[in-house]
Amino acid sequence: MALSLTTDFDLQRDVLPWLRTQRAAPAAPAAGGGGADVLENNYESLRILNVERNGNIIYTYKDDRGNIFFGLYDCQTRQNEHIYTFEKDLQVISCSVNSERTLLAASLVQSTKEGRRNELQPGSKCLTLLVEIHPVNNVKVLKAVDSHIWVQFLYPRVESHPLSENHLLLISEEKYIEQFHIQVIHEDGNKVVIKNYGHLPRDRVAEDFVWAQWDMSEQRLYYIDLKKSRSILKCIQFHADENFDLMFEAPLDISLSDSGFKLVNFGCDYLQDQEKLSTHLTLCVFTNHTGSLCVCYSPKFDSWQQITYSVFYFHKGHRKTFTAALGSADSLEAQAVTFLNLDYYVAVYLPGHFFHLLNIQHPDLICHSLFLTGENEMIDMLPPTPLQSLAGGLLLDGASGQLHRALLSQTYLLGLLRRTCRDWERLAALHGLLSCGGDPRSLEAQIIQWISENISACHSFDLIQEFIIASSYWSIYPEASNMDRLLPYSSLLTWNTEIPGITLVTEEIALPLLKVHSFKGYWEKLNSNLEYVKYAKPYLHFNNSMIRKEWHSLISEEKSGKRRSVAYMKNILGNAIKVISNLEARNLELRLTPLFQEEDNHQRLLMGLMVSELKEHLLRHLQGVEKKKIEQMVLNYVSKLLDLICCILETNWKKHNLHSWVLHFHRPGSAAEFSVFHLMTRILEATRSLFLPLPPGFHTLHMVLGVRCLPLHNLLHYIDNGMLLLTETAVTRLMKDLDNTEKNEKLKFSIIGRLPPRIGQKICRLWDHPMSSNLISRNHVNKLLQNYKKQPRHSTIDKSLLSVEFLPLNYFVEILTDIESSSQALYAFEGHDNVDAKFVGEAALKHTTMLLGL
Repeated sequence: MALSLTTDFDLQRDVLPWLRTQRAAPAAPAAGGGGADVLENNYESLRILNVERNGNIIYTYKDDRGNIFFGLYDCQTRQNEHIYTFEKDLQVISCSVNSERTLLAASLVQSTKEGRRNELQPGSKCLTLLVEIHPVNNVKVLKAVDSHIWVQFLYPRVESHPLSENHLLLISEEKYIEQFHIQVIHEDGNKVVIKNYGHLPRDRVAEDFVWAQWDMSEQRLYYIDLKKSRSILKCIQFHADENFDLMFEAPLDISLSDSGFKLVNFGCDYLQDQEKLSTHLTLCVFTNHTGSLCVCYSPKFDSWQQITYSVFYFHKGHRKTFTAALGSADSLEAQAVTFLNLDYYVAVYLPGHFFHLLNIQHPDLICHSLFLTGENEMIDMLPPTPLQSLAGGLLLDGASGQLHRALLSQTYLLGLLRRTCRDWERLAALHGLLSCGGDPRSLEAQIIQWISENISACHSFDLIQEFIIASSYWSIYPEASNMDRLLPYSSLLTWNTEIPGITLVTEEIALPLLKVHSFKGYWEKLNSNLEYVKYAKPYLHFNNSMIRKEWHSLISEEKSGKRRSVAYMKNILGNAIKVISNLEARNLELRLTPLFQEEDNHQRLLMGLMVSELKEHLLRHLQGVEKKKIEQMVLNYVSKLLDLICCILETNWKKHNLHSWVLHFHRPGSAAEFSVFHLMTRILEATRSLFLPLPPGFHTLHMVLGVRCLPLHNLLHYIDNGMLLLTETAVTRLMKDLDNTEKNEKLKFSIIGRLPPRIGQKICRLWDHPMSSNLISRNHVNKLLQNYKKQPRHSTIDKSLLSVEFLPLNYFVEILTDIESSSQALYAFEGHDNVDAKFVGEAALKHTTMLLGL
């Protein structure tokens, strides 16, 4: 199943045993006229009423005589507490308890003989009561009306001392919301009574609304009012004191004029939800800590052949409308689309038909979202009854009396990654896995194992690229907000492949108009997201184009003998040292792969440049974050890139049992080594197009494997096309390890002929061969004759220098000998392995003999 559900609370498990124990115990003093002795053995009426901000759950039970029992389950102590008993035959609509458990607010209606509420009967009343319950004392009637009332205490985050004033919301079916201010005083020790009992001050919070949603965790009220048939979404933020602010207004391009009255998350009103399930639209608002704001909307069903729903991504500035083909209308009449808030995702669920996992953090590409149809075995595992999505991934199932905690299932997503053949499902599963959190090392190891076995499985994207970019992004994403706009989270820029059974329409929408100008916490992040949508063109994603330009410039200067300032180069190479140190600190296990065994200045330059450019990018755009923290984030990011490459290679190294492998050329490569060589080639292709650094020693190892595994013509083709780089370490070992058989001579000559001049001069001296001598001689002569000016001279050559009489060569050697005799020339070529005129002459004769076949 794509969701992993754990049951945090179950009436049958956590409450029912306690109720039976209370019934069996001796009669206790009644609370509100009833006690444990009134309980009977019929517990069918036991149901959840509300879940408060602190996690405490209020439930109710009705005995055979109609007495209503209120209980509270403390989520911290896992203990039950009897709050109050009404000795009247009433039906509870709504209930709430303040944070100190001293006040109870309840809204009740009269019941008929059948036990169902009878709102339409003349004279029926809805009573909204405020009860002092610590200890039981007065009962005050707040409302006595014919319409329904819902109640909810506010829970400000004040933990240090009891509140002297409580605030209670009353939500009326007559489309207004009031806030009551209730002052309490302590008498006779712990006795709490209402101070302003006769007159409770109140504020009108909202009116003329058709829909409202309560966010208990963040103490926010969302509601929609109709202005000239336009649906305007508004949000009110309640603060720790009695103050509240209208935070924003946002137009919704949906019609609610004939949808009736609808409340979301104001307690658990299961019966009402059942009655309205198939006749009303579904609408809810979801936010998370990153500053996202999503409005999820599913209209009334016009056809059972397909379902349409929309998600307004206000933090991104667009709306996406999805249409899912059902193909079968079985058992849909009593069902509706359910939206679940899963932090970085919104789950859209129609029991028995589909389960869609929408990526709300990165909604631009449809392939980052997962679309599962009724053919999947996980579809039927969620309950078919209505679910309320609460904060923190909590799901309330009022029908069963259970509170579930929902998380993305790593096990399911890993299984989907392994068994699916569809690229879009692989992408969605990969991103879903990386966003799960938990133990990243274990998770990445399992993903790498799959990548190693399916390196060529994906056709629409590069699997290695996507994994490296996405995993590196998620490794530092939690450390600062706005990372999704500053760092690439995917290697893809577009996705044009259609997903069967899903059609998608994307439209730009008007952004919310913020009504306040002082932002903190979530509102500051939302405002930042909205500002980005308004003004950030083009996008601010970091790319390596500047690194590419600077790196090529440094390499060109190195070839020409030029150098940047000492301070600049020290800073760049110092960055690389920090990255490697950081990488070693993160990995205490000894790697089997022979990497990091050489300097590899080019890769160190690339590392250092990436650190420098990325740090400058984040400092420019991450406002309010300490410089030291940004520097550490950058080091972690670049280290993670290199670590992932090492881990991919290490996994394959162990898979093929190459434990004792060392860098040498004495024997041909095995099938296992060829497999590793192929993987390294794929890694090189993936990183080269993104211009990412590689671990020092990567090119040397790749070259050694290439020499051992490839025929000569293939090897040279790889070298000429830049897929194999001739490092000094690899070529040096090649010259020392291989003897001068005809095959090896051909290989060595082909390699030496392709070396850059600077490295070639060193390597030639390691090969005792006429061809090597010829190359050394050519270079020596070229340097000697650079500034030579011809002058008249008499032949004074010592004939003993040469074993044959060859006048042109004799004359040339005489010129070289004269030049070498000058102290300046000897000083210039000091240390050149005794290369002199005699060496040049001998090399010329050997080369000529070889060419003539003598």
